[in-house]
This record gives sequence, C-alpha cells and structure tokens, in this order.
Amino acid sequence: MEQENNTVNKLQNIILIIILIISIIILSITVTLCAILTKEKLPSKNIVKNPKTFDDINRRVELNSQNYMPTNGISTVLFNYYICLNSIKTALSNGVRLIESAYIYIKEDYTLYMNEYCVGDAVRESGIPRNEIFVTTKMYPHQYSNPKKAIEEILDFLNIEYIDLMLLYQPGKDDVKAYLKMEEYVKNGTIKSIGLSNWNIKELKHFLLKINIMPAIIQNEIHPYYQETEFINYIYNDLKDKNIIVQGWYTLGGKGYNTELMQDEVLINISKKYNKTLPQVILRWNLQRGTIVVPCSSNTQHIIENNDIYDFELSEEDMENIANLNRDESHCGH
Repeated sequence: MEQENNTVNKLQNIILIIILIISIIILSITVTLCAILTKEKLPSKNIVKNPKTFDDINRRVELNSQNYMPTNGISTVLFNYYICLNSIKTALSNGVRLIESAYIYIKEDYTLYMNEYCVGDAVRESGIPRNEIFVTTKMYPHQYSNPKKAIEEILDFLNIEYIDLMLLYQPGKDDVKAYLKMEEYVKNGTIKSIGLSNWNIKELKHFLLKINIMPAIIQNEIHPYYQETEFINYIYNDLKDKNIIVQGWYTLGGKGYNTELMQDEVLINISKKYNKTLPQVILRWNLQRGTIVVPCSSNTQHIIENNDIYDFELSEEDMENIANLNRDESHCGH
C-alpha cells in the first residue's frame, strides 16, 4: 500500500510540474502576442503631449503678455545688409509678419552681422503699419552687465518705436539683472513682450524664481533630429498655467543638419504624400507640436513656400514617424 501511495504521489508531482510548465509556456506566449499586437499602437516617447493649439486661420498665437505673435516668420541670421533687406522685404510682401533678429550674429570666420539696422529699414520702408509687423531681437551675454545701455542701443539701431519681443540669448552672468531691466521696459511699453533663448529645464526652474514677469517665449534649437520633446512637454504641461510659448530656431536643421534632413527618406515620403516640399512638412510638424517657426532664407521661392504651411495637417501617424527621427543631436549644445 505504501508503495502505491508513493507512486501516486510521484504521478501527482509530475502532473503538477507538467501543468506548471504548460502554464509558463502559455503565459509567455500570451505576453509575446500582446507585445506584438500592441507594438505599433504604443505612442513614441518623442510625442509632444497636449501642445499649445495655434490659431491657423489668423496664423498667430496669444502670448501671456496679451499680445499676439505670428506663428511663422523669417530669421535674418548671417545675412549681410543688402541680403537681409531684400529678404525681409520679400517676406513682408508675401504675407510674412514675424521678423527674427539679434544684436549680433557671428560667423565661424568671426564675420559680424548686426542686422537690426536692416530690419528697421525694411520695416519702415515696407509701407505696412507698424502694429502689423512683429519684430524679435535678442540681448547677448556680454551686454547683461549694462542692460539699460544695451536696450537703448537696440532701440536706436531698430528705430521702429518699440520692440515686440526681446529675448536673453542664453544663460550667463547677470542674466537676472538683464531680465529685470527688460521688465522695466515692458512696464513703460517700449518692449511689448520678453523671453529667453537656449535655456534648459534645470536652468529655467531656478531662473523663474528670481523674476516677476513670466517669459512669453522660450526659444530653443528644434528640428527633427533634435526635438526637445521633454522641454516642450515641460512648458506645456508642468508650466501650463504660465502660458509660455515655445519657439524653435534652426527649424530646418541649420548648417549642421539641413543637408541630411533634406535627404531623409521618411520626410521625403511624407512630403510626397501631401504634395508639399520637405521644408513645409518640417515647419508644419513644428506648428502642430506648438512651436513657432522662423526659418532662414534669402531665396524668394523658399520664403514664399515657408509661409504656405496652413492649408494641410499631418496625420498622427506622420507626426509619430517624424518624432521617431529624433537623435537628441544639438548643433550648438546649449
């Protein structure tokens, strides 16, 4: 009898082991199938969540300063005076109303471009009412120690009554001092809105504790190979109540990535799908992520095309396909 009981127990143990093995196999198969079936449905880690919705009809967005800013424009980086003047006049005559400038741009060979002169001339000579043109400029770190002088010089260079938006170019010594001085000019109406350029999340958290007027705009390098998704999500989710807007520079990749981007198969296929140019697709992708764009061009046809980005919308699938191009590769490394 005892031998029979042992035999029964052994059989029961074997059966239990077999059942356990089968259960593990079934569980593994189930997990694998679920992973396969849901793989394509999982959102990319690079997707911007709840971006700011822009007014595509009027091509603008309301800032936290209660001023309206166009959602696309033209940058004047590394243009000499005559190219700058002609480019801005071409842009303005074709409906562009946002002009991006700075106190100074420095080329690799140390050639200096002080384009505020030509921006001012172009605005005055355009025949367009001043309040219909939005002019952005930036103060550089070497100016932070004497911000009043810097602002007065910029106002003199532009000579267009007031500045629509002034940014601090990047963090630096006396950046808070410079920003607080800009706040004074906001209060007297000489500067309509203020903001920052090339700040990361950590820098921004510390900086916002030391100022009174929230930045209307924060401008960073943004393009399909450097998407700043975490930063944009931080602005539009964590700081939602501040109503800060994101703007991108080098939106078409700049000198570091433009050539490669223009040859990217994913972007080429998407552009064919919508019968749009590849730059138009990139600019539209930015707008749908809540990013104001200021591409740089001196080519008349390109300037016109860069402004023609409001008559189509990228699908969620195409937005995700572009999101998956992200490499986190910054040109300047700010």
